[in-house]
Amino acid sequence: MKKHLNRNEETVMRVLWKLDKAFLKEIVDGFPDPKLPSTTIASMIKKLELMGLISHKTYNKSHQYFPVLKEEEYKHIELRNMVNTYFNSSLSEMVSFFMKKENTDLSELEKLYKEIKSKNK
Repeated sequence: MKKHLNRNEETVMRVLWKLDKAFLKEIVDGFPDPKLPSTTIASMIKKLELMGLISHKTYNKSHQYFPVLKEEEYKHIELRNMVNTYFNSSLSEMVSFFMKKENTDLSELEKLYKEIKSKNK
């Protein structure tokens, strides 16, 4: 993924991640209020398809869309971009920043680390 998604494009992706696959009407219905016109959402879907982030299957004359980009992948890409942009590509610097800002107790971080480590065994 080369380009950051805008809020509405990301909303289309979130709806598709939630539904797994959907027709245009279902995507429009999944949009929060105030809803965008279906033509606008259809244009975003076409753009996301051109970017290779979603695809579709055709049933008669209707398209059922599904995400090609997985939500986990998107989160990783966006968080990596944030770390690179705001924290000099240092995950440690980001964690330190949030620990200070959120007054996080180090024991919470240690507990989380142990949980992650035990899952990866």
